Amino acid sequence: MTAIERAASPSRLTGAAALFSSLLAMARKEFTIMTRYPVEFVASFGQVFALVAIFTLAGLTFADASGEGGNFGGVVIYGFILFMFLSDTLWTIGYNIRREQKQGTLEALYLSPASKFASLVSRVSNNLIWTSLLSLAGVGLMTALVGKLPFANPALGLYLLGLSLSGTFGIGFAFAAITLRVKETGETLANVLQFVLLILCANFFPFAALPAGLRAISRVIPLAYGVDAFRSTLMGYPEGFPELASIGVEIVIVTVFGLLMPLIGYWAYRVAEDHERRSGGLSEY
Repeated sequence: MTAIERAASPSRLTGAAALFSSLLAMARKEFTIMTRYPVEFVASFGQVFALVAIFTLAGLTFADASGEGGNFGGVVIYGFILFMFLSDTLWTIGYNIRREQKQGTLEALYLSPASKFASLVSRVSNNLIWTSLLSLAGVGLMTALVGKLPFANPALGLYLLGLSLSGTFGIGFAFAAITLRVKETGETLANVLQFVLLILCANFFPFAALPAGLRAISRVIPLAYGVDAFRSTLMGYPEGFPELASIGVEIVIVTVFGLLMPLIGYWAYRVAEDHERRSGGLSEY
């Protein structure tokens, strides 16, 4: 190692340690805020059970219509997991940014030398843990309702889940950028986007239940391939699955989506944040 490399190494280590320390502090802050609202904390589980009951009954109708009744449990439950992460990501990241803007702390945070990257990731870290617990609770309830789940290819399924979640968090970063620009309208956009993706990604029913026109739109949404590949893999590729493309093609799409979307989303967020900081919009209600 050269003298320059030796001199640079401590700096890099210090920077990494500072980033990790900031991430832990911000994650602890987000967790503290979350636990200060115990009613909302407990209500989250009730909301999951309501979603499970509603979409299980609706999904049964779609399953009967498309002839996929035998695969119904895997289609609904594994799609439900990705829906939970998408829904919470849209609300948690963008909503938390908007909440800090209302409280007047966002401008102070972003004018400080604190890591902007750690600020975003800290919101994802709590979301990852909490939504995982909610998903497990929902899976337990769905299993009680529809019976034993198919569970094949767990290693590949875990890989697809991880890359799909990475892409989902990238969508959350990009949506946070939109929230900075449109402010209060972001809540309406989150509702609309959540509903649209719920339908087009066919989280609770097979893609075969969608009209041909909507299936064509689904084929240009990377997250739809994540849903299709993840549940088809864990179901053991029954006849007709995956539905949008061959599993090899879907794995490539999900991998590219999971690797690129966080970078694109974070870039979009930094552009929006820089624009709002320069225009004074970070302090606007």
